Amino acid sequence: MQNKPKLSIVIPAYNEKDTIDEIVKRVQNVEFETEIIIVDDCSNDGTREKIDKISGNNIKKLFHEKNKGKGASLRTGFQHATGDIVIIQDADLEYNPKEYSNLIEPIVDGRADVVYGSRFLGGPHRVSFFWHYVGNKILTTLSNMMTNLILTDMETCYKVFKTEIIKDINIRSNRFGFEPEITAKLAKRKCIIYELPISYSGRDYDEGKKIGWKDGIVALYCIARFRLFD
Repeated sequence: MQNKPKLSIVIPAYNEKDTIDEIVKRVQNVEFETEIIIVDDCSNDGTREKIDKISGNNIKKLFHEKNKGKGASLRTGFQHATGDIVIIQDADLEYNPKEYSNLIEPIVDGRADVVYGSRFLGGPHRVSFFWHYVGNKILTTLSNMMTNLILTDMETCYKVFKTEIIKDINIRSNRFGFEPEITAKLAKRKCIIYELPISYSGRDYDEGKKIGWKDGIVALYCIARFRLFD
């Protein structure tokens, strides 16, 4: 792969009016050729109107007419990716686009098909919820048991793929079940996965965090379903 690959940055957005402008600006400032694919999942807080005003030759704006979930938004975004590498970027400010160069390195130099950015491998992070940490570790451990992988952060947003790999996988989950689903399907395909430390500026519910305990229950179901039956 070329040393300066084109990156397709897929940004699923739902009710992120306070951060969507800033995260797009940060992505636009990275040192690579990019296409930024913003998928608005029928936001009702003014996010869509802000996306309409974002300009740039490398911007693709896609809109769902009803709320479908993060997995559905990613599926839409992946279909429009034309770069060499696809990176998932949440529309909040929890993850730092400055880390793209480190994350893509194992793919660029031919060592990896996929890279996960782990919040638990020693990178700086905002101290946040204990029970979120416990839930994440439980889900990651159960996923590892099913996939025979040794990931430390299956639920991370920062997942980086060779474009031909992610476009060839049929994603069924519409919501947060995407994380265990894609992990199970990558393991089944015996993709070479690397994990690298990332920084993390987690937010709380007052700041717009959306994932909750019900999503954890769904993730448990998806861990079993997509390893055993799909």
